[in-house]
Amino acid sequence: MNIKQENIRNIAIIAHVDHGKTTLVDAMLAQSGVFREGQEVVERVMDSNDLERERGITILSKNTAITYNGVKINIIDTPGHADFGGEVERVLKMVNGVILLVDAFEGTMPQTKFVLKKALDLDLDVIVCINKIDRPESRPEAVIDEVLELMMDLEASDRQLDAPIVFASAKKGYALKDLGDDPVDLKPLFDTIIESITPPEGDPDAGTQILISTIDYNEYVGRIGVGKVDNGSIAVGQEILRLNAHNPDTHEKVRITKLYQFDGLNKVDVKEAHVGDIVALSGIADLQIGDTICSPENSEPIPFQKISEPTISMNFMVNDSPLAGLEGKYCTSRQIRERLYRELNTDVSLRVEDTESTDTFKVSGRGELHLSVLIENMRREGYEFAVSKAEVIYHYDENGKKLEPIETAYIDVPDEFAGTIISMLSERKGTLLGMSTLSDGSQRLEFSIPARGLIGFHGLFLTSTKGTGVLNTVFDGYEPYRGDIAYRKQGSLIAFEAGESVTYGLFAAQDRGTLFIGPGEKVYAGMVIGENGKAEDIELNVCKTKHLTNTRSSSADEALRLTPPKILSLEQALEFIDTDELLEVTPTSLRIRKRILDSRERKRSNFK
Repeated sequence: MNIKQENIRNIAIIAHVDHGKTTLVDAMLAQSGVFREGQEVVERVMDSNDLERERGITILSKNTAITYNGVKINIIDTPGHADFGGEVERVLKMVNGVILLVDAFEGTMPQTKFVLKKALDLDLDVIVCINKIDRPESRPEAVIDEVLELMMDLEASDRQLDAPIVFASAKKGYALKDLGDDPVDLKPLFDTIIESITPPEGDPDAGTQILISTIDYNEYVGRIGVGKVDNGSIAVGQEILRLNAHNPDTHEKVRITKLYQFDGLNKVDVKEAHVGDIVALSGIADLQIGDTICSPENSEPIPFQKISEPTISMNFMVNDSPLAGLEGKYCTSRQIRERLYRELNTDVSLRVEDTESTDTFKVSGRGELHLSVLIENMRREGYEFAVSKAEVIYHYDENGKKLEPIETAYIDVPDEFAGTIISMLSERKGTLLGMSTLSDGSQRLEFSIPARGLIGFHGLFLTSTKGTGVLNTVFDGYEPYRGDIAYRKQGSLIAFEAGESVTYGLFAAQDRGTLFIGPGEKVYAGMVIGENGKAEDIELNVCKTKHLTNTRSSSADEALRLTPPKILSLEQALEFIDTDELLEVTPTSLRIRKRILDSRERKRSNFK
């Protein structure tokens, strides 16, 4: 018999990027007494990874728990970026309801639609939380209308359309049931969670059933699976079966060695857990996301939504440039392969494949941001390697027709840039689906565009809109190939010989285009040192010094004025490289190079 666990609520916080999910969780933790008085708390405590802190984005979903009036509220903070949508899809299986967070100024955004659709499809309870109401330009009433319109578009049930609405300022730590109320604390939000979210239910007397929704990894205990106890109970030392609804071959007897529950930011050892509890368990070597942990008498795998397929791939390879091995700690193919396969322990949207070459691995993900986060993490850990330009993954239908991934792009730009952006995206095979004017007078453009048309577009987009444009994309599906796209209009400036760049050589080179390097940097033949103003590649000697004569002294060099070089970030470098180029990634440097370094061989291959 199914019983509701009235003393537990399981919720996820979902929202578009930067609408304040992690900040809200911070405030909830602070007000529920998780932190000691006087304890110094870092901002966005849930973003534990360095990259998440620097970029201000959440990459991995996180679990935490608070206790309010004797009820344990398990909270999952989810990512808002489409590239990490694989994370959101899975964790919603663990919860009974969601807090949909919407910015009181920006309103509903593409990712709001994406994450809300996932929650509505699973028939979850919804609490609408209009955040950032303390912003001077906030427009909470209008945003409520937008949310209800979006829910109707997504065919929400009557129960979901009656969702309670809470107004909040996560940053200032208060919530209101009505806009006229006095701001005090988050109590109105906690009360709404207790009243509106259905408690988890299951049969405590049935056999154990837990669906593993997230995998954590720890060097000491190996894989840690996180999931909700759907039925029965689970205890340390219990003998159980591991099954998988999508993989009938998975059938193994295992024993639970450790069991944890979440309390604040910590995992707490427990001896047993019951229906509705969110638990972490270790002791199972091959545990996968989507596995069902069950007792032998209830050996029924729980159906599980398949993770969305990757749409973009890149080759990761051993760095073989003349400067290889000088800056990295881990440079061999064995070390790179091991690290890439280890990433699969925690990232389900990623694919890693060996290729015909033992030095090259094909890595596929959900988007450029997804792969660039992996590259950045690896270089911080001391890895040195090279990567190729990102390419989309094509599918073929039963008639052999080529299909490509299509994205819906939502673009907000000031009126004067709308024409430029429309023509740029049309060149990249984009189709304008709609255009509307926003409350501040700027234009919202909606495009259907091939995923490959967006590779390398973001930097160009920011330059063309002088940093004022906002671009959001959502994967839409596969459609017939739309034809070839010319990616880069500019050629590369290529170093002609190995050595160290000098002011004299760079001064002569800077008239040809934009330089990526300054004086005193090591270069080698075939390395890309800048961008040509014209379409073709040019080879230049930037190590060339001036011949000294009786009348000229070397100090005259100091009078030469160099334009400061354009230092590319990882994303910019990945956007810039062409199909015949590679990006050399080391812990301290990013260098772009031609795939074929020798200039004669390069010319020969162009004629083939």
